[in-house]
Amino acid sequence: MEKSVVQVGKQSLSFPMAPWILESASVVGKKEGEGPLGELFDMVGEEEMFGCDSWEDAEATLQKEAFTLAVGKSNIEKWQIRYIFAGDLLGQEMASSFGLADQQIPLFGVYGACSTAGESLGLAALTVASSAADYVCAITSSHFASAEKQFRFPLAYGNQRPPSSTWTVTGSGAFLVGKDKGIAKITGITTGKIVDYGVTDSMNMGACMAPAAADTIYQNFMDFECDEQEYDKIITGDLGDVGYEILLELMKDKGFDISEKLMDCGRMIFDKESQGTNAGGSGCGCSASVLSAYILKQIKEKKWKKILFVPTGALLSPVSHNEGLSVPGIAHGVVIEG
Repeated sequence: MEKSVVQVGKQSLSFPMAPWILESASVVGKKEGEGPLGELFDMVGEEEMFGCDSWEDAEATLQKEAFTLAVGKSNIEKWQIRYIFAGDLLGQEMASSFGLADQQIPLFGVYGACSTAGESLGLAALTVASSAADYVCAITSSHFASAEKQFRFPLAYGNQRPPSSTWTVTGSGAFLVGKDKGIAKITGITTGKIVDYGVTDSMNMGACMAPAAADTIYQNFMDFECDEQEYDKIITGDLGDVGYEILLELMKDKGFDISEKLMDCGRMIFDKESQGTNAGGSGCGCSASVLSAYILKQIKEKKWKKILFVPTGALLSPVSHNEGLSVPGIAHGVVIEG
């Protein structure tokens, strides 16, 4: 009998009976809707509060709306969803807890900072492939104002942002995963390790996360005995301009030139010149919303056959930052095929 999950190399799994991304939905804020991908998102908020009284409640609303839209676009009922894998950037995963509480579906709270889209998708795929569930949902979110409030400065402070900084995306992406044929298959995952190069600048997320992205991409190549030619695109989560260039150099040091294959969601979601987002976008909602609105569309239209999706995360907290600790990174790889 063919195995449904196979251990590959040191850090990867392959799914011979691959689970499918059945449907997805993206919800973003006004600024994201004004960017290059604006017309592709399922819902664009008219204002950043989404009719709520707090930034945190606004982010919870992002998840609620993304989940509702994804289920509504699918052919399955909400009661058929066995588990939700959800996470965000807020303390105790506040957006996920309050945004999804009314759904009354068993929930695994996951945290990978801005790599959470990859972590939740990987766990969702593993759960379906192993027959632990027929249908699951992976969902994550971020909000510019709630992230600034927690990790940096209140918006009213009006602090200056250095050129290396990225703009936290106000957005959410929800993905229904099951065994029925859908938009795209998840054929494998490469779970990342924590990588710490000692960077302490919390305003330079790209430099913090690029080493982890390089580590995961390299391990994916080693585990699956392939190189960059295996993929139509290798798409990182939110490295922005700074991290993008660092990643290219790190991969060259490892013997791989991925310059013709590499894309970054943080560089795609904003027009940094006209929108003033410095090095690009970041946040859990960055890669999740771009995957739903843009990447899966390219696969569905058969423009790409196989991609490596690598959301990247900076594992800092207000406490670690205030204590002067370095910012470790992590990245999770998801192999997606048409």
